[in-house]
Formats: sequence, C-alpha cells, structure tokens
Amino acid sequence: MLQVRKSEDRGVGNFGWLDSKHSFSFGHYYDPNHVGFGPLLVINEDKVSPGQGFGTHGHRDMEIISYVLSGALEHKDSMGNGSVLHYGDVQRMTAGTGVRHSEYNHSNKEGVHFLQIWIQPSQGGIEPGYEEKHFTPESKTGALRLIASPDGREGSVLVHQDALIYASILNGGAGAVHALGAGRQAYVHVIRGTLTVNGTELKGGDAAKITGEESVTLSGGDNVEVLLFDLP
Repeated sequence: MLQVRKSEDRGVGNFGWLDSKHSFSFGHYYDPNHVGFGPLLVINEDKVSPGQGFGTHGHRDMEIISYVLSGALEHKDSMGNGSVLHYGDVQRMTAGTGVRHSEYNHSNKEGVHFLQIWIQPSQGGIEPGYEEKHFTPESKTGALRLIASPDGREGSVLVHQDALIYASILNGGAGAVHALGAGRQAYVHVIRGTLTVNGTELKGGDAAKITGEESVTLSGGDNVEVLLFDLP
C-alpha cells in the first residue's frame, strides 16, 4: 500500500526569519493522520534568513539528522562541537540523556535551506554523541547511497535505531529499486524534481508511506534528489 503526502498539505511555520514545512505534526501544527511513521517523527524543510537561526535549546532521547540542501548551516552544542555544514553534509546528533545546541545561518547574505529529521532511538538514556559526514553528488547519482544506519556501515552516520536512510540523485529517467525485508516499511521524501514511486508520480516536497510491499521502485527521475527511509 502507498499513501501519498502532498507537498502543499504539509504543516506551515512562517516566522519571518524562518520558513518551515512540516511533514509530520510538530510544534503548533497537529494532524492526527501524520504523527510520525514508525520511529521517524519529524521531517522539517527549513529555510532560514541570512544571519538568523535557532538559539540555544535542549533535546533528549532523539536522533537528530540535518541534511543541508544549500547555504551554510552553523552548529554549536554543549558537547563542544562547532561546525559549518554545506550541501552534501549530513550531521547526526544523539541527544540521549540531554544536549543543548544552536543552529544558525552562517551567512549574512544568503539563505540556508536544510532538512531536519528526528528519529526516535531504540532506547532511552544513551550517551550524547555527534557525527558528520560528506556525501558527494557523484556518490548519490544513479544509486541509492546509504547515509545513515544502525552500525555506520559503508561510511554512513550511525543512528541508534534499526533504520536506514538512503539518498539518491536521479536524472534522465534513471531509477533505482530497494528491497524491503519482512515486516519493514518505507518512507520516500522527494526533495526536488519529479519521480515515480511504485507507479505513483511525486514532485518536490511530496512523500509516500509504503507498507506491505516487497520493494520500493523509483523510476522516471527528472532532476530528482530523494531520501528513502527503510524503517521497522
């Protein structure tokens, strides 16, 4: 079964300095039909104005992944990490027993555009941790590139959950197929472009919940960047 989540149906948070689209219930936005999908709880598409950002705030018992699309995202946290992330960078922060951090647009001239993804860990009380990796466009083009996994294999960032995240760039009608194990489900989030997922066309900002299927087939990619989540 495939359930489509259209881009224009996402929740909206616009605060002047921040334009955010919420795929799942978040903050003041609540939709009983979209309160996470398995351990995947949040996908926020955030655009932050130059020189603006999220001041220091706290999290616990959450795997927080940032996927930068354009611009420069500045991160600082209570573990002593500080970094500026650009396109192709993937950051994972394990909030665990508690961490505080801030996220700002590093530029005073250009906006920053990124996805913030929250995954519920398989257990609480994990020691906080931090990791970032860079994935080139070439490594994602025409393939499903593993960017997050429970064991950090293939150079992916490590998440404390039995979840896999793949990123792909598909052009010229290119596609890819991902097999799902027994009892597994998938979530496909189209970042940009148009794509057919198991026979259904999606465009940038659209997503699909996939359950009860043996595989996910991505086809007809036209200037597409997409994330595929393989979830318990």
